[in-house]
Amino acid sequence: MNATMRRIDQVTNILAPLAVGQVMTLASNVVGCGFILGWNLVSLIVEFIFLSRVYRIVPALSVKPPAPEDDQGTLQTPAERTDRLVERRGSQEQSGAVASGLPDNDGDVSLNLKEITNLPLCFRRFRWLLSTCMDGWRAYYRQDVFLAGMGLAFLYTTVLGFDCITTGYAYTQGISGSLLSLLMGVSAITGLMGTVMFTKLRKAYGLVNTGIISSCLHLGCLLLCVCSVFAPGSPMDLSLLMPFLDANVSSDAAKGLVAGRRQKHTYPTRGGINQPLLPDRSSIHWTNNTVLFENMPSGTAPESFISITLLFLGVITARIGLWSFDLTVTQLLQENICESERGVVNGVQSSMNYLMDLLHFIMVISAPQPQHFGILVIISVLFITTGHTMYFLYARKAKRKPGGRLAT
Repeated sequence: MNATMRRIDQVTNILAPLAVGQVMTLASNVVGCGFILGWNLVSLIVEFIFLSRVYRIVPALSVKPPAPEDDQGTLQTPAERTDRLVERRGSQEQSGAVASGLPDNDGDVSLNLKEITNLPLCFRRFRWLLSTCMDGWRAYYRQDVFLAGMGLAFLYTTVLGFDCITTGYAYTQGISGSLLSLLMGVSAITGLMGTVMFTKLRKAYGLVNTGIISSCLHLGCLLLCVCSVFAPGSPMDLSLLMPFLDANVSSDAAKGLVAGRRQKHTYPTRGGINQPLLPDRSSIHWTNNTVLFENMPSGTAPESFISITLLFLGVITARIGLWSFDLTVTQLLQENICESERGVVNGVQSSMNYLMDLLHFIMVISAPQPQHFGILVIISVLFITTGHTMYFLYARKAKRKPGGRLAT
């Protein structure tokens, strides 16, 4: 089911750019934006109908399970523990048990409860939020699949994906919008191949071994991206960092060096509304029909397209192993976490994914020039290697576990 849902997602990634591109080409950008807006509104209604149908088919989803007792070793949120203590104290006051005091094992907790209730509302909410996060992290850390989940999170710190960062860099290297759309479709096809490979490998080698094979394939394809950093046509220029690293360089010489280096990759400053939005590419004229890209200035085209070719070849082929690995970790999280903690662990996993994704945007803010993109590629590969190393450690531990179901 996970693989089927991911295939639907990849097919959507193939069809969506084609549909929106045709609308924007045949109509206008305004019509294209309206089409996207209308499509999202219709999708929202359809999603609401389907979710309502699920809740009607499975009525048990609308019933909250009873809170487990503390002595059973199950997880309880701070709010649930506080509510239980308040209820117990209220019942004891009604029965006259307050005169004799609370039980010894609840004395410290009762004092803690008094301290919490005496705090202002904003601090109580913040303390409850902090306690909830700590409980979630403890539940996440003690899982057997902790290293596998962290490994997946580290894969989000990368610029090697078809997002705004990669497309912006592609424009600076002379890649046209139509070719870029075609490459995005091809990458979705390779991602679709990854979902098919996941089901085949799992049947043949087991779930844990599928993750190992997928990791090796992912890292092997990303080596092409590392090679693109040093290939002909790469704009990486470490001399831009020399003014910050070499204190003996005079400020005037450093400014002249930086200005000279940037001259190749900047567009002449022009006033008016036709200021360039993308460096190295063109000025963009907004018209009633479409966005028109002027020809690039002479001398700004890369000397060779070998670097950008290796980069996209590595990114596209790496998605086969990436999506297979993603499905592997998702399956491990679903199969090896007890139902009472599944929501908490998945929530922490999602927060880690978003946190590592935020980190890669901070990297780009720190090094925004196309000449620095090679450094970001190397850092991204290091993060991905760290993530796969964490999975290898998990796989080693899972295979050594006697009678473990994880290895199969």
